[in-house]
Amino acid sequence: MKVFIKINLLILILMSSSFSYAQRAKMNKAQKEYDRFAYIDAQKIYLQVVSEGYSSPELFEKLGNTYYFNGDYENAARWYEKLMKEYPDQTEPKYYFRAAQSLKSLGDYKASDTLMKVFTEIGSRELVIQNFKSNPDYLKKIKAKPKKWVLEPAEINSEYTDFGSAFYGNKLVYASAKPDSTARKVPIYEWNNQPFFDLFEAEMDENGKLSNPKRLPGEINSNLHESSAVFTKDGNTVYFTRNNYLNGRKGKDRDYNIRLKLYKATKKDGKWREIVELPFNDASYSTAHPALSPDETRLYFSSDRPGTFGESDLWYVDIRGENEYGAPVNLGKNINTEVRESFPFISKENVLYFSSNGRPGLGGLDIFYTPLDKNGMPTEIIIMAEPVNGKKDDFAFAVDLEKDIAFLSSNRNTSDANDNIYRATHACKVLLRGTVKDEITKQLLEEADLALFNEENEKIDSLKTDKNGGFNFNLDCGMQYSLRVTKDDYESVEKIVIAPDDAQEIELPIAMRKIGCPPNDLGCRLSLQPIYFDFNKANIRPDAEVELAKIWAALKEYPELEIKIESHTDSRGSKEYNMELSEARAQATLEWLVNRGINTDRLTAKGYGESRLINECSDGADCTEAEHQLNRRSVFLIKEEESIKK
Repeated sequence: MKVFIKINLLILILMSSSFSYAQRAKMNKAQKEYDRFAYIDAQKIYLQVVSEGYSSPELFEKLGNTYYFNGDYENAARWYEKLMKEYPDQTEPKYYFRAAQSLKSLGDYKASDTLMKVFTEIGSRELVIQNFKSNPDYLKKIKAKPKKWVLEPAEINSEYTDFGSAFYGNKLVYASAKPDSTARKVPIYEWNNQPFFDLFEAEMDENGKLSNPKRLPGEINSNLHESSAVFTKDGNTVYFTRNNYLNGRKGKDRDYNIRLKLYKATKKDGKWREIVELPFNDASYSTAHPALSPDETRLYFSSDRPGTFGESDLWYVDIRGENEYGAPVNLGKNINTEVRESFPFISKENVLYFSSNGRPGLGGLDIFYTPLDKNGMPTEIIIMAEPVNGKKDDFAFAVDLEKDIAFLSSNRNTSDANDNIYRATHACKVLLRGTVKDEITKQLLEEADLALFNEENEKIDSLKTDKNGGFNFNLDCGMQYSLRVTKDDYESVEKIVIAPDDAQEIELPIAMRKIGCPPNDLGCRLSLQPIYFDFNKANIRPDAEVELAKIWAALKEYPELEIKIESHTDSRGSKEYNMELSEARAQATLEWLVNRGINTDRLTAKGYGESRLINECSDGADCTEAEHQLNRRSVFLIKEEESIKK
């Protein structure tokens, strides 16, 4: 027995060792993918290891990071939470910070702030901690800011990642992972399993609408990444970001990673040529996202070079001549933190816009701005309000205030964490949305005509409803309008609309009433045939049941609808008898509906005998049977007009 026990113990030990070895082998494979930034491939291996019952702080850290660095904050939060819950003593401070950022991007500000308070006690990022402690009411302050911008997706967004915007005359230049349909083989970037970025240009009209996107011509695009460009005023020089790649040769750091560098290209014969690497690049760190000062004597950028406080800082160099530059200068702790500062842009007004996740914000990367002083250095740092900033990553803000147009990039409103480009108009606009329906049937009315008038009763816009009865107008904040709706066979509707003082969306449902129907005549408004009865009878005929079924359907669909049943006879017979007969018809009609589930509280029924003839067939008149038939009827009236919700 003891031998048997020993053998079984030995088997268990060997199985356990084999299991641990197998999981460690998978972890090592995943680590190799992770170290070369193949996060999607590494993620698949990590998830397989978890599914087989293995766990460790390293596993949860790396798995959370594969989501965090790809902007999938929901899954990042999930794995960081498991790390903190199962291995609290082995959780490094930075994961409390990343978990807090992830939760903020999900809109859970309370839980995020709780983790940030833990981070402030154990973390070492003093600039981040100082920013958090000095802004305890950051959320309230941000949300109290006036909403000066209205956002809408740019027309050139693809199913892939699109981001980064640069004004180039009457064009917008941006980066996109949209593959080249003419290429025989499309290289894939292992970080996110998408094609490498190229620089595109799109035509831009006076309202900022974009069209006809195509790759920049010439030698500027390569088999690796290009992104984040800035152009000189004469349009003949561009500074742009590219992987360390020039003249067909890749440059790598000591870990064999291809970093980012800044390059310059010159326009020759309509194409970008003469690609030159800027001399302050280095293979051992990244230099990216160029921005030019208004006088074009200084080039700002983002870098993790030595002297950086965090993951990336904002720097600048003075431009001294043709390919001559001063030494890189860090913009300092006033603007940079121990996390990420990136995507600088400088407006014509000498205001620096940038993105950071090291300052209190709404989630992920947020967009900030700071006026630059006479020395080109940042002054007060100000966060931009909603809707420019949201719960997810918001970055690469570029603005032309003279045209009241800006563009930014964000992974908001996407299920796959892809970035899209959004156009912002620098005006307070209210988006008026609504639908036009039939008042009773609730049928959506397509191609109803809508006209919008200003306070001076001048028509300023018009449109037709779409196939879903929908419409939308852009209104100026704080202004009063009148909206006129018309459609054949319907009474016209006019509504007064007062736009709020801040940018937002408002809903305005429109209910239209058919022409020619008394307000409370349900039969008319539902286009019903009359409910007729045979001579001297009160039973419900089969043809009447068809119309009653429509009444029943209306009562089921509109629970607040209450109706009155009025029944009548022809003139033949005594008035007393006809009164009793009409009452019987009214009750028979009511009972038909009650027997099919309609509450009696919603129905009333009354007979009127021969007192309400609809033709000349009174006592003694020479009328045909068909003419007498028209008087033997039940009609349906809406008891309270207000009972139908508009």
